[in-house]
Amino acid sequence: METALARRSLHGPPLDEDALLDVLDPERPLLPLLHEAWEVRSHHFGNRVQVHVLNNAQNARCPEDCGYCSQSLGSDAPLKPYPWKRHEELLAEARQAHEAGAFRYCMVASGRGPTDRQVDYLCEAVRRIKGEVPVQVCVSVGLLDEPKARRLKAAGVDRLNHNLNTSERRYPEICTTHTWRDRVDTILAARAAGLEQCSGMIVGMGEDDADVVEVALKLRELEVPSIPVNFLIPIEGNPVQSDGSITPQRALRVLAMMRLANPSAEVRVAAGREGHLRSLEPLALYAANSLFVEGYLTTKGESARATYQMIRDAGFVVERADGSLADWAELGLDDAYRVEGSAEILKPAVLGLG
Repeated sequence: METALARRSLHGPPLDEDALLDVLDPERPLLPLLHEAWEVRSHHFGNRVQVHVLNNAQNARCPEDCGYCSQSLGSDAPLKPYPWKRHEELLAEARQAHEAGAFRYCMVASGRGPTDRQVDYLCEAVRRIKGEVPVQVCVSVGLLDEPKARRLKAAGVDRLNHNLNTSERRYPEICTTHTWRDRVDTILAARAAGLEQCSGMIVGMGEDDADVVEVALKLRELEVPSIPVNFLIPIEGNPVQSDGSITPQRALRVLAMMRLANPSAEVRVAAGREGHLRSLEPLALYAANSLFVEGYLTTKGESARATYQMIRDAGFVVERADGSLADWAELGLDDAYRVEGSAEILKPAVLGLG
């Protein structure tokens, strides 16, 4: 039975700014709110979860000063720069991602945006991957115009990622070498080229509730079909550090708000889910229908196997790129309820009885 927020999200009128701000109110009971988000999520995606794997195709040496990024101009993070990986390496990692259960393989390159030569190089890599591996391909390569986006589309790229990250008002506080509008223009270029768009935000950089809702509404206006919600991972050496605002409950409220604001979008619980959601991490799947495994470019994340265990324990299933469901044994989980190892009996002295 649909509840009030879910009914409006699914059938209209769309939830406005005030309603979405109310979703973020810490005084509002959390579990009923997650149920509202679940009704919308299940309507569009059932209990399916899409798993994505990120590949850092080119590391560091970026001229942009995005303060949250360890590859940026202003970061002192101890990274080892490397140029574009060889095609053979990108292909092998795509195959590994598919074998690990990934729905989508995402190649990311640092930099303001690709040169014509880099676009050619990436297009060749994509053609080889699409010719040999049954996986969706997403690329995130910085600012992009429509002609370059069309070349990527022709090579077989399915989706282009470029996050808004925060509200237009706050953008100059986290980056000065390009504008929020530059990011919107990249999303529009992808759409004009026929590429699916993926764009989301980072929470925990000093924004307030109005900023979070503004991004959600802008993504709805742009009709973005894939929305990653990142929770800032504080990296030593980065100019932008966590503002301390992200509790597990706040993270869940943000995910629920994004789902209710963008009912049919793929909402992804992205970077920082492990550290910020902690013991409440499985509840994220009641709002989000996709996630990353095996890390976030320059930081470690939860392993694929541990993530699949969480997904299965919570009553969800993993969707393959062809729409089929992955077999648990195929993903390394043979027995859902077998307890590994043997309990150690405590000696009387340990118990304080001896």
